[in-house]
Amino acid sequence: MNKSTTTIRLMENKDFNAVVRIDEQVLKVSRPEYYEQKFERLFKSGEYLPTSLVAQDKNKTIVGFIMGELYIGEYGISREGASVDTVGVDPDYQRQGIGEKLMNEFVDHLKQLGVKKINTLVDQNDTRMMLYFDANKFRPSKAVINLERSI
Repeated sequence: MNKSTTTIRLMENKDFNAVVRIDEQVLKVSRPEYYEQKFERLFKSGEYLPTSLVAQDKNKTIVGFIMGELYIGEYGISREGASVDTVGVDPDYQRQGIGEKLMNEFVDHLKQLGVKKINTLVDQNDTRMMLYFDANKFRPSKAVINLERSI
């Protein structure tokens, strides 16, 4: 399997189990509640604007996904901005260009919607994700600072 035999399409509600499966394989922990909330917001809220994508192999098996949202006034950021918040590729399909293909399709799709900038948050100690986003032309923001407070 390589990126040339993988197709990308818009994520659908029926992809829930595949997304949870891939996420569990990658993180070694099951997070169905996290995805229940995300899928609820994406597909049942009535405010869904399709941005999330899945990669599937020639047998239509989901082998990767990328999820994000458009900003519609959040944090004072115009609709010209969006976020990518969750990316996953089945470990058996990693290092074959699927993550890159997902990101390229995601970017192209958002460009068509008028988006000019995509943001994300990454744990600076997560070397794999830092390298992934760096390879996909993400750079530290000069406009937004992530603030936190320990409690």
